[in-house]
Amino acid sequence: MKNISCLFVFLFIGLSFSLNAQRKFTEVSEAAGINHAFRIDLSNFGGGAVVFDYDNDGYEDLYLPGGNEKDQFYRNNGDGTFTNIFEGAGFDRTLSIHTQGAAAADIDRDGDKDLIITTLYFQEGRQLTPNLLYLNNGDGTFSDVTRQYGLEEYISNSQGATFGDINADGFPDLYIANYIGSPPNGVSVFNEQTITENFLSATDYLFINAGGSYFIEASDLYGIDHNGFGFQGILSDWDNDQDVDIMIANDFGYKAEPNIALRNDFPERSLTYRTGELQLNYGMNAMGFGKGDYNYDGFMDYYVTNIHASLFVQNNGGNSFSDLGADLGIAQARIQNPNYSGVPVSWGANFFDYDHDTDLDLFVNNGALNPDVRPNPNFFFECSDYAIYREVANLLGVDDVRIGRGSVTFDYDNDGDLDLLVVNQYPRDEDPTGSMPPARTLLYRNNNTRGNWLKVKLEGVKAEKDGIGSRIEIQLDDRLLIRDIDGGSSHLSQNSTIAHFGLGQHETVRSVKVRWTGGKTQEITNVAANQQITIRETEESIFSFDQNDLKVYPSSFNDYVLIEYELEKEEPFDISVYDVQGRLIETLSQQNNPAKTGFWQWNIERDLAQGVYIFQLRTKNSVIAKRALKL
Repeated sequence: MKNISCLFVFLFIGLSFSLNAQRKFTEVSEAAGINHAFRIDLSNFGGGAVVFDYDNDGYEDLYLPGGNEKDQFYRNNGDGTFTNIFEGAGFDRTLSIHTQGAAAADIDRDGDKDLIITTLYFQEGRQLTPNLLYLNNGDGTFSDVTRQYGLEEYISNSQGATFGDINADGFPDLYIANYIGSPPNGVSVFNEQTITENFLSATDYLFINAGGSYFIEASDLYGIDHNGFGFQGILSDWDNDQDVDIMIANDFGYKAEPNIALRNDFPERSLTYRTGELQLNYGMNAMGFGKGDYNYDGFMDYYVTNIHASLFVQNNGGNSFSDLGADLGIAQARIQNPNYSGVPVSWGANFFDYDHDTDLDLFVNNGALNPDVRPNPNFFFECSDYAIYREVANLLGVDDVRIGRGSVTFDYDNDGDLDLLVVNQYPRDEDPTGSMPPARTLLYRNNNTRGNWLKVKLEGVKAEKDGIGSRIEIQLDDRLLIRDIDGGSSHLSQNSTIAHFGLGQHETVRSVKVRWTGGKTQEITNVAANQQITIRETEESIFSFDQNDLKVYPSSFNDYVLIEYELEKEEPFDISVYDVQGRLIETLSQQNNPAKTGFWQWNIERDLAQGVYIFQLRTKNSVIAKRALKL
């Protein structure tokens, strides 16, 4: 395979560099019916956006957290416009809570996407709150299942959420990056001094999905023990072993915990810290992630946003990473703009092929440290046909100077190219210069008309329902293009779960290969360009276990027991608990169509006597039993 690297070269683009007007973006938020901006309280933080087709009509919708403003839930009308349908949709609990970011996945595998909304605190009283989990009812409404699914007791100052199937059981698990673990009482404004001197950094959450009916906080079980000022985690397979690994962007990494990399050791239930070995332990003000294989070597590369200069790390075969940001000009220490020159503060980031030339371009959403109100125009690094990246935000019309935070890409008008949504904040204080335009979240329609394209939607059968975390590879002559399905990235946001590829002049794709999370690989050939296809997972199993297995922990329990199983083959089973006299206490789970692996949590809601109890997994041909002691 020919390895073509896009050299990032910072160039001052003058009148000598011209672009066809049809290739530019048009800002259409008002015409499209989107009237949103994020309002902060004390914090410089927030907000994000999530793209998800909540009603399965083929047009992708939006949920936009509002901070101290009302959240907005936009239905895509299919005609280039959106309607805010927040009222009556079931999100009333958000009205008294400062919301931050959001992500979506089919938590219960019922065919529609559910929603997690991250939170800071009650708007009055500033008491920290749980993150809010909503199940999609399939009729345009959502039900608050935060308590039912076990999230109510986990309270922190939460930022970015991301979904991914850690244990490859087909149910999406959830990682939430947390910032501080106590309310901001007595602090009038957030900045480096007030945060690092008044607060301890927080413990993040890893929630394992227990069969679609409950989440188990499993940080201890997986060996996670760090504390950081966490902004955003991503679940992405950096070592190409078909399980999702974790990266976490931490703020104030030079004073607290730097950025973190955790390797998933699936099928072992373990996450291993690899930050130092991979050379990713950068102490920086990390805000978010963009991800994409910019040099076509089949390994995912990552852009990490920051204050002053962002970080671009090239993946060296999954064994190490090299920071190419400064050398290649993408880690710009100062903004060079006709109207402003100063330090960039970068938050959201998105790799995408906006012009269909097969190269990955990069958008970076910049925004001042509110309430420091000053212009901070966005970046757009275009990869040209000559393998050179140029900063062309001004020429493309996306160099907005508002206070930017999250950003997402999706094809909102279904015309085959990716559009861009940029979340902006209201300033906390008035702009003394009067140079800032009114606060508004912006929708940019992509006017590109060049090049062919292909969109790929995944439908998991045993894997996660929308293929979150799985990877799609397409082969174009000597060029390999890869995308993984996003469960949450950028800054507190989640892009479309439909993979998009620019194809240049190619009218046919030689092959489309799906590497499903867990190990299965599936391929189709000779796919025509300029269409969206759906690839449904084949149903043969890719797992192989030596025998059925059952684990129960802790071995001495009080309030709850965690139960983990592994099956040699897919067959109905039940898990029950008995006392030492053999009397049935409770049947904990009955599964007729099980995954190969799974978790359950048994909460002891009754006055269960002290003593030894037997936990039993029974299939048609085998019985496995494990003992545990009730204290």
